[in-house]
Amino acid sequence: MLRDLLPQRVEARRILLATIFSAIGRGLTLPFMFIYLTKVREISAFSAGLVIAWVAVCALTVGPIGGWAVDRFGARRIVLPMLLVEAAGVATIGLAHNEWQAFGAATLIGAGGGVIWAGLQTILASVTAEHERQKTFGLNFTLLNLGIGVGSVIAGAIVDVTRPSTFQLVYLLDATAYLIPFVNLIFMRNVGQRLTGRPAVGSGPAVRKPGYREVFAHRGFRRLLAFSIVMTISGYAQIEVGFTAFAIDVAHVRERIVALAFTANTLVIVLAQLVVVRFIQGRSRTRVLAVVGLIMGSSWLILGVAGVVDGRNAVISSIAVISCAAVFACGETLISPVNPTLINALATDELRGRFNALGSMVWSISGIVGPVTAAPLIAGGHSGVWVALTVGGCLVASLLALSLRRLITPEQDGREVAGVQPVGDPQPVTA
Repeated sequence: MLRDLLPQRVEARRILLATIFSAIGRGLTLPFMFIYLTKVREISAFSAGLVIAWVAVCALTVGPIGGWAVDRFGARRIVLPMLLVEAAGVATIGLAHNEWQAFGAATLIGAGGGVIWAGLQTILASVTAEHERQKTFGLNFTLLNLGIGVGSVIAGAIVDVTRPSTFQLVYLLDATAYLIPFVNLIFMRNVGQRLTGRPAVGSGPAVRKPGYREVFAHRGFRRLLAFSIVMTISGYAQIEVGFTAFAIDVAHVRERIVALAFTANTLVIVLAQLVVVRFIQGRSRTRVLAVVGLIMGSSWLILGVAGVVDGRNAVISSIAVISCAAVFACGETLISPVNPTLINALATDELRGRFNALGSMVWSISGIVGPVTAAPLIAGGHSGVWVALTVGGCLVASLLALSLRRLITPEQDGREVAGVQPVGDPQPVTA
């Protein structure tokens, strides 16, 4: 089954292979930054939260510039140095002893991360046939989660808050892992080159090349961007902050139950993703995205059950918390292959970097908004309001996805027309 899902071009396979190794490095540090800053470096929880949010702010700031640079100079030329920038940030934060050093390292991490993801998505799309992109992006997401899960397990056996050197070791290993995609791209000279598409807009003295104006003029992409923002704020941003806070402070489950919930989330993604990408092939992408909203909204309702029980029945609360994470993962297996595929189906070659940059910026926005919305509501005793807002946001996202269907072509929507699989990207529908 796995072999059938692999893309035909060896370049795409090499990128996927590099993904799992770099993801293992990411998993070494991803779950432990807050613990490291507060327990090892004795930085206040407030300052540590600001450092983590600062990563998202820097990524959001650099993202549009990175998208322009990818289109202007080619993704490979931009991604290579930014891999080193983020690696330097990761290594540096392992040596940070105070807030300002941590902020400096976070700046490098955010600046690199704000460009790398969009650049790699652009490269992966360019070396994958259009009809293979959906399953390739799904496989990429599976390998990413598998690598992070493996890295987290390894780090859990290494780190010790009484021994700062153990944290320095995992951060150094994470930084070293960036060299794998770096070396991979070094020897892939023919990928990620600057592409040209439509001619410049206008004629004569007023001639200019297409840019972000044309991207935002794309009605379908504007609607997809709105869906992504609402969905990530109501979904992904909350699973990282609101879910944990609700489970501990409202459902009153133990920390090990939260750990089991994240384990269940990863297992569902790894086991179900390969089946899901086969199931959704040839189906309407907008309808799949609408189903994502319903699934993730349902997961928050399940978590709400744990809050109603309120620790009076530890078994029910624990089952509800773990089930929430598992159901949420089902939504992740649907959105992970469809969303980037749809972005690249709407994009033109000349503007592909900008399209992917804006798509990636959504994660930075949610990384800022999520903690700001979830923490005050749950800590302030308004957990019911938080559940209502997250469920409502998921339902709004579903409606936005359904409304997108009429703004794009059947080929862009991934529907098979007269039994023929689409083989190319049609011209976008603009305002």
